[in-house]
Amino acid sequence: MRHDYRMSEVDVAGAGAPVLRGRFLHNEPMKKHVSWRAGGIAQRVYIPADLEDLTWLVRSVPARESIHMVGLGSNLLVRDGGIAGVVILLHGVLDTLAIESRAHGLPPAPPDTALVYAQAGVASPKLARFAANHDLVGGEFWAGIPGTVGGAIAMNAGCYGSETWDKLVQVQTLDREGQLNERLPDEYVTGYRHVALKQAQQEWFIGGWFRLARGDGAESRAMIRELLKKRIASQPLNLPNAGSVFRNPPGDHAARLIEACGLKGFRIGGAEVSTKHANFIVNVDNATATDIERLIEHVEDTVEARTNVRLIREVRIIGERQ
Repeated sequence: MRHDYRMSEVDVAGAGAPVLRGRFLHNEPMKKHVSWRAGGIAQRVYIPADLEDLTWLVRSVPARESIHMVGLGSNLLVRDGGIAGVVILLHGVLDTLAIESRAHGLPPAPPDTALVYAQAGVASPKLARFAANHDLVGGEFWAGIPGTVGGAIAMNAGCYGSETWDKLVQVQTLDREGQLNERLPDEYVTGYRHVALKQAQQEWFIGGWFRLARGDGAESRAMIRELLKKRIASQPLNLPNAGSVFRNPPGDHAARLIEACGLKGFRIGGAEVSTKHANFIVNVDNATATDIERLIEHVEDTVEARTNVRLIREVRIIGERQ
């Protein structure tokens, strides 16, 4: 059953806190909010009204309760046992896109470049198109990333030879106390599909400032169209999936290793290793999250046993086993 109600009604708002303006959904099926279209329920899902509302929500949640920020759910599996705590949906809420002359506290961008500020809930392909439409180049690769800007920053998402943190000059974060912060790239350790704050504390990416070169917008848009054609031709986009399941090992490709082990088309329940791209697991027949996780584990174990390479997951798995 779904209920919409104010935070104060669930005894998590502190005395004197403002009434929240977003919406709560109770016992919400997370399969509706992840691209695999599988998984359990979240006890509480919150859709904030805006950034200010989001900060008040985070301040109001007791420290003992977990908070999960979710964009398009394109890199996420929620176990069938569901999630306790609060899930916050950012897509369509933190959706600001703007050209800015400078990031806060930094020198102005050189004249042959511009800064694009994008909030965490913006879909990455939308960022790519926005840049191209403003005659900025270098962000075309975001068109091939099916998630949001927040997720792209959090995992240093990339494709076709480019990565998100190559373009970042500053990020905006929200910490567990509900405070907004602005941080520079040198405050993080970044690498291939990896980002970590050097000082350990819980923060979520709320937005970022990206520096892109000025150039030919028509050429950029043409490049985006070509990248999308390539993606459609090589990936099983007609079936629910979460993109690449595993990171590419150094000097190799996860898809090549998986295919070499004869795993294309291997199924557990309704989950299948894609016959089109071996590093994709697709939901072909009402797969459960358990089906998908068991298949991920089977691929990991098989590849390691036959090649001595342990694949590292790119997708995130949260929640309780059923």
